[in-house]
Amino acid sequence: MKSFTYDLGYLQAGLESLEAYMLVEEVFWPINASPAEGEPEYPRLTLGSMLLAEARLKAYILSQTQEAERQRVLAELERVRGKWRVNWEKKARHGIRVRLHMWADYLEEYRSNPQDNASRYRYEVRLRAMLELLQSESGEKQPVEGELLTGLDRYLKGELESGDFIWEPEVRSSFPREAYWYLYGKLPQGVVG
Repeated sequence: MKSFTYDLGYLQAGLESLEAYMLVEEVFWPINASPAEGEPEYPRLTLGSMLLAEARLKAYILSQTQEAERQRVLAELERVRGKWRVNWEKKARHGIRVRLHMWADYLEEYRSNPQDNASRYRYEVRLRAMLELLQSESGEKQPVEGELLTGLDRYLKGELESGDFIWEPEVRSSFPREAYWYLYGKLPQGVVG
């Protein structure tokens, strides 16, 4: 289970390389940090992962010391966002294309074999959340990607069993049901034969 310390640590590690990352074409960039013991490994640096960690970080209820740390990290992220706005938007558009294909691949794997892939939904749906966050940072609509995402959402709405928020309750406030409906349910495993 991820925590405030995990999300803060990922953002801090990402910020160390973020300006260099803005200058390269790659979507995935190495990150030179390890999380606290017992936490999952950090993903590679991507704009989508940074935005997801930022959204999660904003949801936590914190002590004064933690709040000061959060504000410092968020201010630095905002500084980089402003300084590198054109590159940031370009990176967001590139990230949309990559994450959209990854999300489409997962949904196709689920469609082909629900029994083996339904349990992966809680993890894989981070891709859909990243797409939501990346779209707001891309600076312009991507018509082809938008049509594909609309089709994938239509399929998902037909399959999703509505339910409770599937991630840690502490971060729920950053992901309201209206915009992040796909985080409030699960995919059925299909008929066991």
